[in-house]
Amino acid sequence: MADQPDQPFSLSAALRAQMVEQLTDLYGPERGAESFRRLQHLLEQHAGRRAVAAAPHRPALSEHISQADAVLTTYGDQVRAPEVAPLHSLANVLERYFAGLISTVHLLPFYPATADDGFAVVDHSQVDPALGTWDDVTAVGQHFRLMFDIVLSRVAVDSAWFQGFLRGEAPYTDYFIVADPATDLSQVVHLDERPLLTPFETATGTQYVWTTFGPDQVDLNYANPDLLPAMIERLLLYVERGATILRLTDIAFLWKEPGTSCMHLPQSHRILQLVRSVLDAVASEVLLLVDTPGAPAERSSFIGNGTNEAQLIAQSSLAPLVLQSFAEGNAQPLTEWATGLEPATEGTTCLNFLDAPDGIDIQVAEELLSAEAIESLAARTLAHGGHVTYRTNPDGTQRISTLNITCFDAFSNPHMVEPPTTGMTRFMTAQAMMLAPAGVPGIYIQSLIGSHNDHAGVATTGRFQSINRQKWPQETLEGWLSDAGSHAAQVLDRYARLLRARAGEPAFHPLAPQVVIAGNPALFTLVRGEIGSQVLCIHNVSESTQPLEVPAVIWGDATTLRDLISGDTIEHPAGATEPLRLEVQPYQTLWLRAV
Repeated sequence: MADQPDQPFSLSAALRAQMVEQLTDLYGPERGAESFRRLQHLLEQHAGRRAVAAAPHRPALSEHISQADAVLTTYGDQVRAPEVAPLHSLANVLERYFAGLISTVHLLPFYPATADDGFAVVDHSQVDPALGTWDDVTAVGQHFRLMFDIVLSRVAVDSAWFQGFLRGEAPYTDYFIVADPATDLSQVVHLDERPLLTPFETATGTQYVWTTFGPDQVDLNYANPDLLPAMIERLLLYVERGATILRLTDIAFLWKEPGTSCMHLPQSHRILQLVRSVLDAVASEVLLLVDTPGAPAERSSFIGNGTNEAQLIAQSSLAPLVLQSFAEGNAQPLTEWATGLEPATEGTTCLNFLDAPDGIDIQVAEELLSAEAIESLAARTLAHGGHVTYRTNPDGTQRISTLNITCFDAFSNPHMVEPPTTGMTRFMTAQAMMLAPAGVPGIYIQSLIGSHNDHAGVATTGRFQSINRQKWPQETLEGWLSDAGSHAAQVLDRYARLLRARAGEPAFHPLAPQVVIAGNPALFTLVRGEIGSQVLCIHNVSESTQPLEVPAVIWGDATTLRDLISGDTIEHPAGATEPLRLEVQPYQTLWLRAV
């Protein structure tokens, strides 16, 4: 237990008023006041355990992140060894091969769960015994910062809360949403093709319960003011266990109102604002990341006014746009999208990524790419040995939801005969296009070693998503990474060069300025950093050499430029008097800085 603070915890008047207002907006004055009393008690208990007196100030985001930050996403059982807890094996491999490259490890849900790869949570407060213990999670955190998922919107049918509901036990009878099956719920967005309401036999008879994410996961009822403090208690547990980033994947679905989409409702924002207030009060160093479905504007709305909701937003649009760039040899749609992004603020930024356990989310690109381009990406995925997941619209039609494929095979057709270096160069340039823009990079562990499609995994589980979720024996993975000639070791070596180059340059700070340069459509080109220390980032998405003319204003009168990745120099004797003319090789990346 931590030492007791010199002074007892004291909630500032401003934060107290803020929380009371947020809870009153949700539940009304009387019920909101009672919910606040419960919440205040939780905060006092948490502060005592962590020796927190009061947050002296709200630290600037720049105090918590830098160009050296990169987030690695992995399952708790990603690495396995005989007679060893998987989390322990994972900690060993991460420390040996990835320390110094990765700052933060995002452990995908490691709680006891029944389905949905950990998201059908049985108990939010425990570690799945099949993975290890809280001590094993702490061991991962000895060399890395930790990101945890907090699944706010639902629990598994097998959870103690829902089983108590079925038995008619208080307080669980009001923890879930019961509706008449005759209710018109046609406008509601739900993420499973089965009916939104699922019948369950309870102590009081058959009841139809809201199941947005499928019949094995039941939605929580945030209209009940007793529920929110109970979930805040679990959030504070994660802080005590070492989480420095909390990812909310389902925040858009928290509040239910028949007759609406039940997605992105104002009350969901109010709950997120309360969560931010709680962290500002007792753990201001902990950041919130929102990673939720929806159009770009809907997702971005969860940063609120820049100080009252999430600090980080998952940049889901990047992956399909980068993939389309290489598929067509044309980065123009990506360039136009990046040009239109809002500049970084002191309080918020994005998590950039190309890969996720499900594969590449294509729905987020519906406003950015034509229907023909999306269909072409789906056909490309199938040709590369992947799968395509569809979602059913309310009118019965279907649309493409996800491209289920590993990131490496999405960019390089495993059935095509080409020099190995070509596919690797193409893949690494795609990764560079994720690492260069403003924001914090997020890397799925499969990409860090260039995994290929796991067809055996799909055959075993019957689920398309398994193609990008291969787990490895520790001995096998370490064998690959110890062999400099192996595919995995070569990908990791090239990735390490990019990460080290990025970490060494203040121009790549997540909040540093960014200017996108239009011109040759086969090139994705941008300038990062302040004047005087800028880096020119050039990425060729085509299979042919491309010309580029760059105005000298970027580096003043410098006559020598150095590529941060290769270390090669480019002489430009004319300095500021003439533009620099380059020939960018097929799939080449150049990160140039004046010497």
